[in-house]
Amino acid sequence: MILIDEIASISRQWNQTLTSLFKGDPGRASRFVAEGAGLRLDYSKHWLDSAALTRLFELLCTCDFFEKRASMFAGNRINTTENRAVLHVALRGDSTDNFIIDGSLVMPSVIQAREQSYVFAEDIREGIVVGATGRPFTDVVNIGIGGSDLGPLMVSEALKPMIDGPRPHYVSNLDGAHLHDVLASLDPQTTLILIASKTFTTQETMHNAHKAKQWISSELGETAVTEHFAALSTNEGAVRAFGISDTRIFGFWDWVGGRYSVWSTIGLSLVIAMGSKIFDRFLSGAREMDRHFQNTPADHNIPILMALIGIWYRNGFGLDTQAVLPYEQRLHRFSAYLQQMEMESNGKRIDQNGKPLEYHTCPVIWGEPGTNGQHAFFQMLHQGTMVCPIDFILTANSIDTDHESHSLLNANCLAQAEALAFGKSTDEVYQDMLADGFSDSEATRLGSHRTFPGNRPSSLIMMDALTPESLGALIAAYEHKVFTQGILWNINSYDQWGVELGKAQCKALRPSFDSGNASQFSTSTQESLKWLLEKKY
Repeated sequence: MILIDEIASISRQWNQTLTSLFKGDPGRASRFVAEGAGLRLDYSKHWLDSAALTRLFELLCTCDFFEKRASMFAGNRINTTENRAVLHVALRGDSTDNFIIDGSLVMPSVIQAREQSYVFAEDIREGIVVGATGRPFTDVVNIGIGGSDLGPLMVSEALKPMIDGPRPHYVSNLDGAHLHDVLASLDPQTTLILIASKTFTTQETMHNAHKAKQWISSELGETAVTEHFAALSTNEGAVRAFGISDTRIFGFWDWVGGRYSVWSTIGLSLVIAMGSKIFDRFLSGAREMDRHFQNTPADHNIPILMALIGIWYRNGFGLDTQAVLPYEQRLHRFSAYLQQMEMESNGKRIDQNGKPLEYHTCPVIWGEPGTNGQHAFFQMLHQGTMVCPIDFILTANSIDTDHESHSLLNANCLAQAEALAFGKSTDEVYQDMLADGFSDSEATRLGSHRTFPGNRPSSLIMMDALTPESLGALIAAYEHKVFTQGILWNINSYDQWGVELGKAQCKALRPSFDSGNASQFSTSTQESLKWLLEKKY
């Protein structure tokens, strides 16, 4: 593809370091910044200058990015392999928005579904809707997987100080230990269970759902299922067959991808836990980022800049990973959330025309909160052979912690970004060691081990505080980054056929655990199955 070839060509001409960039441009730190929707992106510590940025911006026109962005917001069916629109932005829209699919306004149905979930949530919070024994609900268990779990789980952790209603819990893993450990501390009389599955056929979710149903039935009787379950699904027939009444079915639409669904009724557990006003604030932050992405020129547009920087490193320099390191403990599930959003969306090897790609797409996304990571993998980031671009995330103000702790946390973040960018030369290390009393021979022998090469790039993504608004804006910024990179890579970011083969193989293999016969599978699988069955108690 000419676009990717151009990025590689630009990168081959690059011969500057972060140290030389800052020395040659005293105003760099104040100019390489973008702000919008309550976020501040400092991208000054990247291998970029004005000339390289200009050429990257020009590539947006080459791939018709602006037309394709308009097409997405217009509700066109840009998910071509499934013939669907991609309009999760409508989920956080308000009554003034005019999102349309196939000539029909979308917002009336979105607002109606939102209000339905709000009424149900408030009735639970106020004790109007209660369990089978008349006791109010104190806990809500969301059973889902992928986007039906990671989104609400991550948000519930991020906004934990705002939980003032029934406590949310999340079960995703098919491993029975997950459901067991969650239910072990709960009282079935005061527990509401949400089954989150668009199709109501997801293997892991439905297996856990039936086990949870058995838990309720064995304690409270079969008739209690109606009072203790609700469904977040579009398959009304399957939901009814499970025993959930129509009034407890909260639907969404085929133009909502699972990893983009936290804004929909998939977020019901959050509304129950925090209330509709907090959830509205969460939606409003994302809506502000949507408008920033739509209307802000590319050179000040946070998602576009994030996307171009990622493309620059992936396709220009062949860097394989991207770390997301929040210096905010309550964002401890954010990197995992982004793993699905980015790698399920853009982990593709086929272009929009069905042709194999001749270039790399999505890097590996990973990360943990600071400062924990500093005592784990930062050794590799500073002195390893692999360069890994980093997104540091930090807040100016703390919530539920003291000023000193937060200042120390942020000092660590800024110090790490500084050290990664500018390092410490062998000569500086040598002189410091002499000053500390080391002999010349010891300083010479150990100097290289204490040298930091620097020139390791990073972004600082900053916000006033971790509020519902700023969290919504942060998530939406990464969503639009994914969209932009998908356009630049000429791939469909909104299907996920890569998860299907393993599911089909599992369905075909499961009977072999009863029969012992796996002859239709490889000899490796046959031998593994044989060993497992021999060792089974």
